[in-house]
Amino acid sequence: MAQTFQFSFADKAEIGGGTVVCLMAAGGAAAASATVDPAGVLARAGDAMKFKARALSVLDIVAPQGLAADRLIVLGMGEAEKLTAHDWLKAGGAAAAKLKRAETVTVFLDAPGLAVSAEAAADFALGMQMNAYRFDRYKTKKKEDDEAGEPTAPTAVTIVTAQATAAAEAATVAKSVAEGVFLARDLVNLPPNVLGPVEFAARAKELVSLGVDVEILTEAEMAPLGMGALLGVAQGSARPPRLVILRWNGGSEGEAPVAFIGKGVVFDSGGISIKPGAGMEDMKGDMGGAAAVTGLMHVLAARKARVNAIGILGLVENMPDGNAQRPGDIVTSMSGQTIEIINTDAEGRLVLCDALWYCNERFKPKLMINLATLTGAVMVALGHHHAGLFSNDDALADQLLDAGRASQEKLWRLPLGSEYDKMIDSKFADMKNTGGRFGGSITAAQFLKRFVKDTPWAHLDIAGTAMGSPTDEINQSWGSGFGVRLLDAFVRASCETKA
Repeated sequence: MAQTFQFSFADKAEIGGGTVVCLMAAGGAAAASATVDPAGVLARAGDAMKFKARALSVLDIVAPQGLAADRLIVLGMGEAEKLTAHDWLKAGGAAAAKLKRAETVTVFLDAPGLAVSAEAAADFALGMQMNAYRFDRYKTKKKEDDEAGEPTAPTAVTIVTAQATAAAEAATVAKSVAEGVFLARDLVNLPPNVLGPVEFAARAKELVSLGVDVEILTEAEMAPLGMGALLGVAQGSARPPRLVILRWNGGSEGEAPVAFIGKGVVFDSGGISIKPGAGMEDMKGDMGGAAAVTGLMHVLAARKARVNAIGILGLVENMPDGNAQRPGDIVTSMSGQTIEIINTDAEGRLVLCDALWYCNERFKPKLMINLATLTGAVMVALGHHHAGLFSNDDALADQLLDAGRASQEKLWRLPLGSEYDKMIDSKFADMKNTGGRFGGSITAAQFLKRFVKDTPWAHLDIAGTAMGSPTDEINQSWGSGFGVRLLDAFVRASCETKA
């Protein structure tokens, strides 16, 4: 069973039973040594183990002599002067990884040489929460004392710091970020027989409870709007498509919104251009962009962000039915531009092009950012550690790169250009939906660029980062929730009205 934490913050605490965690900077001493280690056990154990307090290193002492605690964990923080917000996140995750059997935990954050701000304390707690996430709802065999040792009740965690009051306030905001990330992870992890377009839309509608306005368009409402590209992808599936519009009005009245558009292909078989069978089960995650947008809108509403924001989710299933679109078909997008279908597995851009056009025409946003698990080519180029960034606006691109560095949901900018644009020109229509093998991520972005006019726009290709990316201290999940923290950091730094 997944572990959960129940946090409280205090400026001091007495050592009773349970587990104690203290921090140590490289070359420093453990936190609150007189309270935590009156018998000098830590010093002796540290010398014996040659503990240097390197970043994320752990010294674990069970039943420490002369201390009421059942267990003492010392977490190395590395060089204190180099610590970033992300380092505090990872530290919290590293601590959580050692607490699988703990029922009560006291964490002493303040330590010689460590400057612990309220935000750092909140980040530490957020890292603990993010590490503990597990998607196990379909595991029917859960032992009372399983191999991982997760307790069935929440672990009570007291975080001790001089900044306790401010840290508790900051942790409330951090909790909303965790909730948004977990929502995105859940959506990506859910099996495709459970999460179709209708079910996804219903889950998004639950954001009404946070004050988000939610509107859901059916195929009967999309057809008169001319969304032939999106509807063409959906026509082979027995499950009907949905377009979800999420609106958070936290900024000034009448101010143009910022818009986030997510590809939501709940399962991608490839359609008539069917994918190879190996690994096709992973295509339940082809809605990672829409999941990230949903998670982001949860965060913005939960923390009452001072911004007007729009979220658009294009939700379809791509299946090889007798009614499915074929290679060689020509569809007309909402923009009026015609598209020759070369490969039915290049379907995400067809969903996004109508969603982008609809968003731009209806809401006149100040900027648009779309997220999509769009191309395998971006994984060839960047692997699983960066998402691809394409943009028609240098200032927007720089802001997103900065947000990526701050959140460590990292981006790498890739080029756009007229030379690539020619690769998607069609002999029979205005364009074709794929430009061939070479530069596949770039030609996909060039395709989307034709549907944004002059609005500042960025396309994030998250195929390598939204699912199946390497696990680390703050993510042990197949579905990572990539994009939620990135875009929340972007909104905080670049879009919100200052208090």
